[in-house]
Amino acid sequence: MLYYKMVKHIMKILVADSDAESRKTLKKELDSLEGISADVAATGAKALSMLKGNDYDIAALDLGMPGLDGPSVIQAAGDAELPCDVIVLTPHETVQTARECLQLGAYAYAVRPIKIEKLFLLIQRIAEKRALVRENLRLKEILKRQAQFPNIVTQAPVMLELLETMRRIAPSGVPVHIFGESGVGKELVALGIHSASERAGQPFIALNCAAITESMFESELFGHEKGAFTGAQAQKPGLLEIASGGTLFIDEVGEMPMQTQVKLLRVLETGVFYRVGGVREITVDFRLVSASNKDLIKEAERGGFRKDLYWRIGGMTLQVPPLREHLEDIPLLVQHFFKMYPSFRAKSLSPASFLLLARYGWPGNVRELFHMVHRACLLSRKNVLEPSDFPGLLPVNAEPAASLRMEDMERDHILRIMKITDGHQRKAAEILGISIKTLYRKLLKYGIPKPPE
Repeated sequence: MLYYKMVKHIMKILVADSDAESRKTLKKELDSLEGISADVAATGAKALSMLKGNDYDIAALDLGMPGLDGPSVIQAAGDAELPCDVIVLTPHETVQTARECLQLGAYAYAVRPIKIEKLFLLIQRIAEKRALVRENLRLKEILKRQAQFPNIVTQAPVMLELLETMRRIAPSGVPVHIFGESGVGKELVALGIHSASERAGQPFIALNCAAITESMFESELFGHEKGAFTGAQAQKPGLLEIASGGTLFIDEVGEMPMQTQVKLLRVLETGVFYRVGGVREITVDFRLVSASNKDLIKEAERGGFRKDLYWRIGGMTLQVPPLREHLEDIPLLVQHFFKMYPSFRAKSLSPASFLLLARYGWPGNVRELFHMVHRACLLSRKNVLEPSDFPGLLPVNAEPAASLRMEDMERDHILRIMKITDGHQRKAAEILGISIKTLYRKLLKYGIPKPPE
């Protein structure tokens, strides 16, 4: 008895063969194998009708059926976008024709006389391939159901409002302009919009205008042909081509040269452009998301940015608030850093450190917070970071906001650590850097119920 390791999925197979004895034999042998259910058809027309009316995984087609032969069925099945894989059954003298069927979309061919062992190996390979496809679709669906913006960590109302706006505009496909100070996370917002859009499975291409010299700008954006300028030794596609089908994120768009602004505007209006030095028109389809830390309206008024381009890219504008406007997110952000980056592991912040960070102005926003905590983690020998681990961090605000009073921050911090340790008080006390007795007093003080150990 044959035994093969099969993916746990019943494979439905249609055998279309003009030879009655061959049909009977193949059906009997296939039905005897675990995980396979076989049907038969005597003609190509009957096979095509059955394929259209049932969800078959595989069609095993006789190459020489009268009337509608195997290649014709393959062609018709492809035109109808039927989701089955095809194995061509062929005598030795027509192997070349069978190979041509592969170009029509057949998965493989089997030479007569058909050996059930070889045929089953082909079926097993198709089963494994289709199982991978199903698993991929399943994982994509799981990810889709999860939080749409997992890299944007917040509990602040001003940021939650931004996320809600992102959710609404992401599926629309309209151009989006993101405005905010350096370090607030504009690229994360752009990536979040892309990930929640219908283009999520396509490329997300980022271009930072401030990092490119003016002389190389058009080559980077539009690409160039071989010999278009000195040093152009080969043809190079531009980022517009690479982003086609997906999203092009242009950061610091206010730094784009005026001449390039004109050409970009034409691409946005027509969907076509030429490479540098090229004569062939190239068509692209991408969603544009731009960002700037400059007020482009003011830049346009003083002549530093084209108004017509601004109206084209700024119809939907999002403003990302600076960190000083959502200081309550600092504990969440720091815990996110600890979780996401290996070099941050086994570290925590004392309540006094949280208060110190909350009183700072953060001119560099979340990026500055990340690097400051990273530096403290690298240099500190303790598991709990204290204010002394942030030398030179001078608070610029006299008092924290009302929602960030010392007691509020300490209570919230203890609650988070208790959640992380699943209520284990000794582990929580160790992470907090306090004694178990001190933790008991604070739990009582803040009215936090003590879960059983």
